[in-house]
Amino acid sequence: MGMIKLDSSFAKKIGFTSDKFEGYLWRDEKVITISVIISLQEGQGHLRELIERIEEKGYHILVPTPMPAMMILLKRWGFTSRFQDGMFGPVNIWEAPKK
Repeated sequence: MGMIKLDSSFAKKIGFTSDKFEGYLWRDEKVITISVIISLQEGQGHLRELIERIEEKGYHILVPTPMPAMMILLKRWGFTSRFQDGMFGPVNIWEAPKK
């Protein structure tokens, strides 16, 4: 549980590697939160592959306050938006469709 660092053993299983991304993810029970992530090769499908692998492992995905480009992709992939109270006010959370 906690932070998933790039290239850790779990990160490698889901394709979260330093040749494709910068940043980190969070794991809590059966939820993975994509907190801070930068694709090093935009348009190559690495983010989609990452999401698919996370879901294949049985995790649900949340993305708090995504950047506009990521928001477009999340909408396309069926994620929905909701607001949740956070430490500093409301946070826009994007949630993967239930499978």
